[in-house]
Order: sequence, then structure tokens, then C-alpha cells
Amino acid sequence: MESDVLKPTPIAILLCVVCTIGLLFLKPSNGYGEITAPFPSFWDDRPNEELVEAIVAEMTDEELLGQVFMLGYIGKRPSEEILDWIHSRNLGGVKIFTRNVDTLPGLTTSIAQMQETARAGRFQIPLFMSTDQEGGWVRHIKQETSQTPGNIALGASGLPQDALLTGYYIGEELKSLGINMNFAPTIDVYSNPSASVIGPRAFSSDPVITAMLALAYYQGMNKSGIICTAKHFPGHGHADKDSHGTLPVVRISFEQMWQRELLPYRILIPEGIPAIMSAHIAYPDILGNLLPSSRSRYLIEEVLREKLAFEGLLITDDMEMNGAISGGVDTAQASLEALEAGNDMILVSHTPRVQDRTWQKLKTHLGEHPEFKERIKISVRRILRLKLKVLKTMAAGDSPDQAENFAPNTGAWEFFQQSALRSVTLLRDSSIPLEHNGGNQNMLLIGQFEEFLEEGRRRYPEADVLFFPYSPFYSAREQDLERIPRIASRYDTVVFCLANYNSLEVLETLQTFPGTLVVISTLSPVYLRDTPWVENVLAVYGTGKESFRAGFAALIGDFRPEGRIPVDFIDAEPAISP
Repeated sequence: MESDVLKPTPIAILLCVVCTIGLLFLKPSNGYGEITAPFPSFWDDRPNEELVEAIVAEMTDEELLGQVFMLGYIGKRPSEEILDWIHSRNLGGVKIFTRNVDTLPGLTTSIAQMQETARAGRFQIPLFMSTDQEGGWVRHIKQETSQTPGNIALGASGLPQDALLTGYYIGEELKSLGINMNFAPTIDVYSNPSASVIGPRAFSSDPVITAMLALAYYQGMNKSGIICTAKHFPGHGHADKDSHGTLPVVRISFEQMWQRELLPYRILIPEGIPAIMSAHIAYPDILGNLLPSSRSRYLIEEVLREKLAFEGLLITDDMEMNGAISGGVDTAQASLEALEAGNDMILVSHTPRVQDRTWQKLKTHLGEHPEFKERIKISVRRILRLKLKVLKTMAAGDSPDQAENFAPNTGAWEFFQQSALRSVTLLRDSSIPLEHNGGNQNMLLIGQFEEFLEEGRRRYPEADVLFFPYSPFYSAREQDLERIPRIASRYDTVVFCLANYNSLEVLETLQTFPGTLVVISTLSPVYLRDTPWVENVLAVYGTGKESFRAGFAALIGDFRPEGRIPVDFIDAEPAISP
């Protein structure tokens, strides 16, 4: 009895063989209606430059465009919008702000989720995960991370080794959290005492010292594996306005810029600084107009790329800042101009609808202007080269530790305390050191920082404390101007913390105080220009416990300070005014 199973005929067998052979030569679809070869992966084991060209060749317009965006998001966990950008638009990078952090374990979980989403993309390209962790005044990731004395404290001690270790310890902490890019060091030269937006973020008013310390800081952070981004090109240290709120106008010649603002770049670029951030500042005497520097092809292509020979990545400061959109344009148009001028990535930090509007405008422009697409390809190549060089080595696609027991490096706390001690500067000392107890039991500590009052009470346990809050307005509160001198008049000794214009106004009400007045200056020492009548002055530069602990140790006589004021305008006139 013959089987009911059908037997293949010779023709059927031949057709199967032909189809099988044909399938071997067919290329899989890429999902965009094209038949392509298997997609190159970021993690392929092949030469970097070959891999860069292979990926760029396969990218759609949208995938190319996505890589030049760096976005911020709202909330403690990645928003739906940011996850969609990563999944659907091949996003290049994410900026972490303080608003995104509730706990360090929560942050690392968020970073892991975003990197895993990126890793699931066609090319498996990891994200730049960036933040501002300069040290000192600017520290977007707080919680258990180290609070350092800051850049200007490094300028006061003048020790490259301290700058190197500062960069290294900050970098190690960021790496443990999954951050791979830091918008630091700040290499602006603090040449204008009214440059309050930079102030203590700068190393010095001397461009050579700035360059020396910035180079050491970069080398330390680079050793930890973090991508450094020097800022703010071509220089924010002479601007007396904040580019967040308006367009600063700096009237200098190119020769002045070359010798001062650009000198740190002339040092760091040959040493391999991988990334730079462009600022939103107008230089009418150089450009002949009020175009923001971030949108200036001359400053970017002719100065930065040609004269300074920078081949790395150029990222804009936030394109939602008022300085960026001056001249009647919106963020979308300003971003287009910034990319056409030669920036490689645009930072759009805050508003989802602005981010999407910018995307739509650039996508349309990319489709209509082949030359713009070629410009974007140049930037994407730079982005991929840097990611392959650094992130592939770091295995950035892997989940970081959840930081349940996060702690700074075992040597970090002691180092930052010693660094703070080395930076303390003694300016006037008619009554310093100030005795412990004895005749100084009737002492009042006045300040706006709880850490200042706590450290003061630790060294002078019998002292009383008087806290006054920082006013969100430029001037101090009227009630503080009245009550503080009235209360101080009951004491023999007052130790006052000077930190800003608010506290300077309060301090000026003590000019007739008959007892011993000691001022401990913190952050920028610029306000000391207005206090020649104070006979006892110490300068510290951070607002953490380590800085105030160092200041009170010097005040009580534990050591003789050796720090030097890192700016050259303390004795200059005229006095600062609102």
C-alpha cells in the first residue's frame, strides 16, 4: 500500500534549491523601505574609522539628525518624551540636572534605562550622559557626592596637583553613577570683577594660571575616564551679564581675545581636550555685529577650527537661553544657525515643545538642503569617533552600579579638606588669630550658610549665631539691614560671612561697630574691594563644611594661611554697585 505522504517532484526540489540560494543573496530590509546589508553595530570589532563611515552611510536623515541633539528632561525619572527621542530619533545625548535627581540609586537606574533604550536601537549607539559637576559653586548632582572648595580655591593655592586630584575624584564619582561627560573645566579668565555669572567658577584672573590649572584638572578627570568639556568658548570671564537672561556684549579686540580668553584653549587643545562648549556672547568689535558667538561661523570655523586647530566636539550652551535667541529668532532658528556655523551638538535643556519644534525645523531643512546634510554628517562623524574612543572602552552600554552604598573615594574627603586648608588667604590680621573662649565668649557669628554657623560654633562653642536668608533680589531685605546691626551692638566680637551683594549691604551696616569685627569671605573675593575699613579679613572660597572648617582653623590659629588672592582687582575702583 502506497503512503499518502506526497513525494516532492524533481521540479519542486529544484525550485527549493534555487529559492534557498537566492535568499542567501537577498539583503534584509532596514524598515525604511530599502534593502540593505546587515546594519553595522557600534560594538562591532572593526577599526573605528571604518565603523564610523559604515554607520554614517547607513543612517537615515532622522538618525543623523538625532545624534546632534543633546536634551534635558523634566522629572526625577526619564520622561516619556525623552525615552521616545532615544527610541525613535536616535538621540545623541542627555543632560542631567539637579531636578532629575532624588537619590543616587534612582539616578543610576534612570541612566541605565536610557542607555538600555539606546542600546536597543538599530546601531546600538550609547548616549553621552552629561552634567555640570564643576566642583564648588556648580554641582548638579548633590546628595552624597563630594562638595569641593571650587576652582577659585584652586587658584588661591596655585597647585596643579590639587587641580589634577580634584578632576580625578569628581570624575570617579560621576563614572560610578553612569555619567560619561562633564561640562567642565570652566576655563573662563576672571578678568572683569562684574562677571558674576562666572566668579568663583573661574580659576584666576591670570590666563596662564587658568590654563595651567585647567590642564591639570582635565588630565585628572581624563584619567578617570570622563569626557571633559572646556567652557565657555571663546570666554565668559569678561562678560558682566548672564547669557541665561540676556546677550552679554564684550567690547574687546581680537588681539585681546587671543592673549587672554583664548590662551587656555591654546594650551588645552594641543593636549587633546576632547570637547568644548560654545557660549552666547556678542563681540561687536571683532564681528562687527551683535551675533552671539555660538552662531558665528568666523569664531567657530576660522578661529576655533583653523587658527586653534581644534578637531574635537563642539557643543552649544543651552539654546533656550536668551543669549542664544537674541536678534528676534526662536530656539529652532538659532539652533539651525548654530549648526550651520560649525557646532556639532545643540543643547536644548528644558521644554519638550521647544525641543520638538527644533527637531521639525531641522528635519525639514535637512531634507531640502543637501549641503546642510553634509554639514551634519561631519558632526556625526565627530560624535561617533568620540563615543567609540571613550564609551566603547567604558562599556557605557552596561548598567552602572545602583549606588545603594555610594560613597566618595576613600581619599576624597581628606584631600578636599587639605585642599581647602591650602587655599585659605589671610588679607588683614589686626586681631587674628582670635583666641578660643577667653575674652571672646561674647561673640556673634552672622551669615547666610548653615555650614558657616555650624563650623563657627564648633570652634567657638560659647558664640551665638544669627542667620539671615539670601534675598532673591539684588538688595538685602530691609528688616535685615535694621535688625542685624542692632543685635550685633550687644557683642564684643562679630565674625561675619561675606558672600554676595546681599551680605555686603548687611556688612556695611556694621561700619560703626565698636568691637572686633572679622570677615570671612567666601565664593568670589570681589566684594572685599568695598571693605577697606575691615581690619580682619580671611578668604575661603567654597560653601561646604571643609571650606568653613579651614577658615575657622586659620582664624583660631591652628595654622598660618598661605593662599593668595587669585584675582588682580581686589584693590581696584570703583566699588561694586547694583
